Amino acid sequence: MKSSSDKKSSTKRICLVFSDTGGGHRSATEAIHAAMQYLLDNCKPDQPVEIHVENIVEKSHPINRRFVELYNYLLRHQQQAMKYYYWFIETFKPNDSEFGWQITRPYLNRYVGQLAPDVVVSVHPMTNQYLARAIKECGLKKKSRLITVVTDPNGDFWSGWANKDSELTIVPNDLAKKRLIDLGIEKNRIAIMGMPVHPDFSMPASCTPSEFRTRLNLDTELPTICINAGWAGGGNMLSIYRALANVRRKIQVIFLCGHNKHLYDTIKRESARYKIPTAVLPFHDRMSDVMASCDLMVTKAGGLTSFESIARRLPLAIDMITKPMPQELGTARMLVSQGLAYDIEQADDIVPVVENLRLRSDGEPAPLPTAHQLDHINASFDIAYRLLDLAGVKLQAPPEWVRSGEEATELL
Repeated sequence: MKSSSDKKSSTKRICLVFSDTGGGHRSATEAIHAAMQYLLDNCKPDQPVEIHVENIVEKSHPINRRFVELYNYLLRHQQQAMKYYYWFIETFKPNDSEFGWQITRPYLNRYVGQLAPDVVVSVHPMTNQYLARAIKECGLKKKSRLITVVTDPNGDFWSGWANKDSELTIVPNDLAKKRLIDLGIEKNRIAIMGMPVHPDFSMPASCTPSEFRTRLNLDTELPTICINAGWAGGGNMLSIYRALANVRRKIQVIFLCGHNKHLYDTIKRESARYKIPTAVLPFHDRMSDVMASCDLMVTKAGGLTSFESIARRLPLAIDMITKPMPQELGTARMLVSQGLAYDIEQADDIVPVVENLRLRSDGEPAPLPTAHQLDHINASFDIAYRLLDLAGVKLQAPPEWVRSGEEATELL
C-alpha cells in the first residue's frame, strides 16, 4: 500500500495561468478547467491530478498589475484609445523584455519552482515568454512542459502568442495556425482544436427560457435582446440601447453592464422611463442560461463571448462603432462572413437587424458552418484530454466524442 507521501509524489500537477485583461482569458481557462475536471471525475484516470489556476500577470509585480488595470480602464472608458495600447505592446514587447523579466522573475520562479508542474498551460499572450524562462531557471525543462492555448480565433492577433519555447501551441482554427507560422512557429508544434468554450454552453440550460424571463420580470413570449457590455462594461452599448427605441416590433432587453457601476446606474435611470421593458444586471453568473433565453446577443468582438453564443446557436450583433483592436476586428469579420453575426457600424444599424430577426421559437437554427472550425463547440474537452495526455495521465474510459485533435499527434 502506498504511503501518503508516495501518493503525493506520484500526483501529476497541471497549472493553468492567465490574466484578467477583459474576461475572455479567465473564461477560456475556466472552460478548460471544467472540462478537465469532468474527464477526471468520469473517465477513471490512472493517477491523481492536481489542477492549479492562477491569474499570474497582475500578481507578479505592481507594474504588471498597472498594465492590466490600464487595459481594463481603456476597455471600459476609452475604447478608441485601445489601438494605442495595442501599438505600445507590439512595439515595445513588455512581455519579452529584460526589464520585464527582472521584475517578474522572483514571483514566477517561486510559483513554478514550488509547484514543479508537469504541464504549464499559458492562456494569455503576456505570459508565454517569461514562463519559459522560469521553467528553465528552475531546472525543470525536462519535467515541465509549456503549452500555449490561443484564444484569438483569427489571423491578426498579438505576436506574444508566438513562443518558440512552447512545446505545443493549441489554436482555434486554420487562421490562427497560419498567423503562428508567419511568426516563426513550426507547423508541427501547432494543433488546431477549436475555441475552449465552457461545457455549460453546449449542454441544456438549467431552466427554460420562460422560467428565466419570469425571474427577471420579463414577458415569457416577447423577442428578447441581450446587450452585453462585457466583463469591463465597455463599448457603445448605451447608444445601441437608445437606438432600439426606433424598432417597431415589440421587444424586451436584458442589459448586462459588467464591472462598470457608472454604466449600470445610467441604464437603471434610463430604463425606468424607457418604453422597452429592460432588466438591468451588473453581470450574471449563468451566462449559458442568459444566452439560452435570448434571441440576439449584442456584444463587442471578443472571442470567448462570440464563441459561447455560437455554441448556444445565438445570433450576434457586434459593436463595430469604434473600430475594434486588430485581433477582435478579424474575429468580427470572420463571423459576419459566415452568417453568424451582423456588424453594427452605427447605432441605428441595430434597428433592421431586430425587426427582421428570426426567433428561437421559429424553429431549429441552421447547422453551424464548418469553415474555420466554427462547429467545434466541444473543443474544451478535446483540449483538456490533450493536456492530460501531455501530463502523462491516461484515461481508462475516454468518451467517444472527445477528439484527440487532427494535428501534432507526433508530440504525444
